[in-house]
Amino acid sequence: MELFTINVALPVISGILFLTQAIYYWSVYGKIHAHNQETVTNNPDTPPLSVIIVAKDAANELQEHLPSILEQNYPEFEVIVIYDRLADDCDDVLKLLEDKYHNLYHTFIPDSARYISHKKLGITMGIKASRYDWLVFTESNCYPQSNQWLRQMARNFTPATEIVLGYSNYEKVPGWFNKKITFDTLLNSMRYLGMALSGHPYMGTGRNLAYRKALYYKQKGFTSHLNLQRGEDDLFINETANGHNTRVETSAESIIRISTPKYKRMWSEERISYMTTSRFFKGTIRYLMGFETCSRLLFYIAVIATVVNSFLSHQWIVLGIVFLLWLLRFLIQITVFRNASKDLSERKFYALLPVFDLLQPMWNLGFKLQRRIRRKDEFMRR
Repeated sequence: MELFTINVALPVISGILFLTQAIYYWSVYGKIHAHNQETVTNNPDTPPLSVIIVAKDAANELQEHLPSILEQNYPEFEVIVIYDRLADDCDDVLKLLEDKYHNLYHTFIPDSARYISHKKLGITMGIKASRYDWLVFTESNCYPQSNQWLRQMARNFTPATEIVLGYSNYEKVPGWFNKKITFDTLLNSMRYLGMALSGHPYMGTGRNLAYRKALYYKQKGFTSHLNLQRGEDDLFINETANGHNTRVETSAESIIRISTPKYKRMWSEERISYMTTSRFFKGTIRYLMGFETCSRLLFYIAVIATVVNSFLSHQWIVLGIVFLLWLLRFLIQITVFRNASKDLSERKFYALLPVFDLLQPMWNLGFKLQRRIRRKDEFMRR
C-alpha cells in the first residue's frame, strides 16, 4: 500500500509543480515579450527632464560613461551629478565635462553629513536642485545602450503616469562570472517588470528609473526607511507604485548597461543589500515571487525522486510521464527566455539555462544566509 501511495503521489506532485511553474512563466516571465509585441499608446511629447546620478569613488566611471548620457538625442534635459567627496574627488573630471556640456551640473555631499545614507541624501539634493518635473535616475557605472534612451523613457510620460520602470543589465563580456550575473539580473528583471506589466508593480531599480518630482514630495521622500542604508529605489517604488500610475519601458533602445564589477564581492554585496531591503516590501508579492523559486526547487526534487522510484519499482510509464513533464517545462522556459533575451539584447543561455536554473536559487539562499549572520548595523544608514 505504501509503495502504491509513493508511485501515485510523486508523479501527481510533479504535475502540480509543473503547472505552477508553467503559470509563472506564461503569466509573469513572458509579459515582456508580449508587451513588446503590443501597440501601446505613447506620449508623443518630449517634456524636459532631469537626469540624476549619485556617485561615489567614480571619477573614472563618470569620465567614461557621462558623455553617452549627455549626448542623448533629446531636445531639453539636464544632468545633475552629486558625488561623495569623502570617498573620491570627482570635481576635476566634472568641471572638464561641464566646459564641453552646458547641461551638466554637479555638487557634492557635504563632509559634515553623518548618520544618514549618503545615497539617499545625494538623491534628495539632486531632486531639490532639479528644474524639471520628470526625474530620470541612473548610476555612475551605467551607460545607455543607445542615444534614444531618454526618448524611449519619455514616451511613457502620459498624464496618468507617475513612474516608469526601465530595464538594465550588465554588459556582455566573456567569462563564467559575467554569464552568471547577467542571467541572475535578467531573471529578476523578468520577474519585477513582468509583475508591473500584470498591473502589480512592487519594485524598481535606480539604474533605469523615472518618476515625477511631485511623487517624491507627496511620499515625503525616503522618510519611511531613513534608518536603512539602501532602499532609495526598490522600497520607494514599492510604496508608491500601483497598476494605474506605473508604466514599463523594455525596448532595445531604452536599455541601460552596467559595467562588470571589478571584484565578484561587489556583486555579492549588491545582492545581499537587496535581500535586506526586500524584507520590507509591502503586500504579498514578495511571497508570490519567493514561491516561484521554492516551487522550482521542489519540482527538481520531485522529478528526481520520481525517476529514482520509477527505476526501482519498474514503473516505466510513470518514468516516461515525468520525463515528459520536465521536457515540457524546459521547452516553455527556453521559449520564454529566448523571446525575452531577443527583446532585451541578451544572451540566449541555451546550454547554460538548466544549470543556472538550478544554481540561481542556491546562490540566493547563500546571500540570505550571509545577511542573517552579518551585523544589523552594516545595513543601517551611514
